[in-house]
Amino acid sequence: MSVWALGINHETAPLDLRGRFAFAIDQVPPTLQQLKASLRGPTEVALLSTCNRTEIYCAAEQAAVDATLEWLAQTGGVSSQTLTQHAYMLTDEQVARHAFRVASGLDSMVLGEPQILGQLKDAVRAAQDAGALGTTLHQMFQRSFAVAKEVRTTTEIGAHSISMSAAAVRLAGQLFENLNDIHVLFVGAGEMIELAAAHFSAKQPKTMAIANRTVARGEKLAAQIGAKTLRLAEIPDHLHEYDAVVSCTASTLPIIGLGAVERALKRRKHRPMFMVDLAVPRDIEPEVKDLSDVFLYTVDDLAQVVKTGKDQRQAAVVQAEAIIDAGVRQFMNWMGQRHSVPLIQHLHTQAAQWQAAELEKAQRRLAKGEPVDQVMQLLAQGLTQKMLHPALSALHKGDPAQREQTAITLAHLFDAPRRDPGEI
Repeated sequence: MSVWALGINHETAPLDLRGRFAFAIDQVPPTLQQLKASLRGPTEVALLSTCNRTEIYCAAEQAAVDATLEWLAQTGGVSSQTLTQHAYMLTDEQVARHAFRVASGLDSMVLGEPQILGQLKDAVRAAQDAGALGTTLHQMFQRSFAVAKEVRTTTEIGAHSISMSAAAVRLAGQLFENLNDIHVLFVGAGEMIELAAAHFSAKQPKTMAIANRTVARGEKLAAQIGAKTLRLAEIPDHLHEYDAVVSCTASTLPIIGLGAVERALKRRKHRPMFMVDLAVPRDIEPEVKDLSDVFLYTVDDLAQVVKTGKDQRQAAVVQAEAIIDAGVRQFMNWMGQRHSVPLIQHLHTQAAQWQAAELEKAQRRLAKGEPVDQVMQLLAQGLTQKMLHPALSALHKGDPAQREQTAITLAHLFDAPRRDPGEI
């Protein structure tokens, strides 16, 4: 069984390219079915898609890395050559190590951040629901969850970390003298916006509002933080009212365009606006960043801020890598043992057939009135002969070198003394 993975992340691919390969969680099951159909044959697949990464994990008897790359490139509407320049392609042990590091937060933009573990669990659940997850990937991911738990409970990998949301608040504090004097608009109501809203609400801004596609979800979050709600269609008419805008939706097209921001600035008499676009693909048109009175930050722009405190966590990283190394070794041992499963099953089946045949003979002898001791002796002899016959026959087959190797193997299996080939 082979395992392979390929993907792009915040370190290998720019934001706009990552946006081409972003999949909402409800898109994952049909996407996995398309991938399985393109690879043909029995293949296990899973897809992880976040604002910082898109990764495909596969398992099959024969690896099909090139075919997987071609499919992903076509899905994203780019050439395979372009994707190759930004993608990482992993096989076997590399895949397990990468999955364990991702789950543990070691491969995240925010070192040790806990969100990725939940996102990975959601991806695995989606693959299971789609019937795309088999024994190998299931085992690998379950082990990655166990490793991540050990890393988080026995090291300080998450200590001193600054989340994207906390970084956004820090940057806003550099622009506005008092955050309790500003008006904040949150676009979306997912996990990232919930975190951002929690951080901003702690600063007690003057007003807050939630604009979300699903009204009920937006109202639920608004009630939690004491905000009002807007419909997405109302954003252009009310954008000028907000000093800070934080957006993160699953939209495939920008929600806030250049024209809308220009009109808002005019109505604000060019008072500065602070905008954070945490979405991949973008929610805010990139040209907005060129406006002189707008301070627009994307997930990639926040990278330097969230790296604060990384030095203090290097000792924890070393500890975490040691835990991951042990987990990888255990998984690879399990993978190696899986190759023996068909042989083990065959041996059990063969032994069961021999047992049934000898028991049937013994029962017939007992029915004829033969002594029990004699029947038991014949039963034992019959089983012994059946078990030894293949091994003894193998000793007489093949050339001298093959027979010698067979003898060495049998001596090891049966713990028998071996004569040195050089002895006379």
